[in-house]
Amino acid sequence: MKSSRAPSFRVKAAKPEHPLAWLAEPLLNEPSFVLKSWFGGRTIMLHGKHQLFLTTQGEPWQGVLVCTFHEHQESLRAEFPSLMQHPILKKWLYLPESAETFEQDARKLVRLVKAGDPRLGILPSPRKKKTAKKRPIRFGDPL
Repeated sequence: MKSSRAPSFRVKAAKPEHPLAWLAEPLLNEPSFVLKSWFGGRTIMLHGKHQLFLTTQGEPWQGVLVCTFHEHQESLRAEFPSLMQHPILKKWLYLPESAETFEQDARKLVRLVKAGDPRLGILPSPRKKKTAKKRPIRFGDPL
C-alpha cells in the first residue's frame, strides 16, 4: 500500500554570497581550493592552509586578512604598502577595504596565493576532541 504522504525533508537555506567572494574567482579551478564560512567571514583555503580571510563586519574587520607568520610581515608590507598589522589579530596582516589600492592589492595577493608564495598560508589548528556528555541515570537504566 502506497503512502500518500510526501517524503519528509528539510530545505536548507542557501548562504548569501559574500561581498568579497569575487576575489576567490581566480582560484576556483585549483583542485585544493576551498572557500568556507569562518568566524563570520570567508576563508580562502588552498593546499589545506588558510591563505586569506575575507571579512565585511566593519572596521577593523572590513577587508582582507593575510594569513601569515610574523617573520614574513616585513617583506609583505614592503611589497604592499597598504598592508598593516591587524590591530586585534596581530599575527596577521590586514588590507582594509578603505585603502585606495584595495582592489589592485587584493587581486595581487590572490595571485601570490595561486603561485604558492611561501610567505602566505597557515595550517588550521587541530580540532579538539569533543568530550562525551554524561547523561543522568534514569529509572530502568542498567547499573
